[in-house]
Amino acid sequence: MENAATQIELVVEKIARAAAIAGRKADEITLVAVSKTHPAEEIVPLLAAGQRVFGENRVQEAAAKWPALREEFPDASLHLVGQLQSNKAEDAVSLFDCIHSLDRPSLVSALAKAMNKTGRRVPCFVQVDIGEEIQKGGCAIPALPALVAQAQEAGIPLAGLMCVPPAGIEPSPFFALLDKLAGDLGLPGRSMGMSSDFETAIMLGATHIRVGTALFGTRG
Repeated sequence: MENAATQIELVVEKIARAAAIAGRKADEITLVAVSKTHPAEEIVPLLAAGQRVFGENRVQEAAAKWPALREEFPDASLHLVGQLQSNKAEDAVSLFDCIHSLDRPSLVSALAKAMNKTGRRVPCFVQVDIGEEIQKGGCAIPALPALVAQAQEAGIPLAGLMCVPPAGIEPSPFFALLDKLAGDLGLPGRSMGMSSDFETAIMLGATHIRVGTALFGTRG
């Protein structure tokens, strides 16, 4: 637990420093600890150290780990940060408190149906294909206004936009573009930035950063 507390403290200090440089408040930024592929026993120390927002990539993996963890830590918040299949929409709406990967009309329909059925209105980020990488998922930029309008008409609460910049390229222009797109659409949130670049993302408007390695270490 001491190590977990130290790792959290280091990341929180970097968040505060980046926010100060940008003239922002650190409490405007939500740290999402990405616990994908990590077993429950590796998540518990971060929960015990006070971290409360976690991100998982897969519905099935989260369903296997989190019900028991939430019994012990009922105030934990769970975010889906990976791709979502339409046939898993109802499971995702039941399990997660926020979804970062709404990216296509068929998923809008599936999520709206699931939210109406369960009575849960789960905030969603629209994932943008910011680097024109089809394999990563995400809505193409020209199609973004129509998808946002469809989601709003369907009664899906929109938290903002999300992106994963191309690997190996300076991320700043992509973060700046997402910030502009969100502003143009009147959306408050920007889910962007990971362990290697979250400070840059914060300086360019990130409201949610998705950090795994800096908190959990590298997988062996």
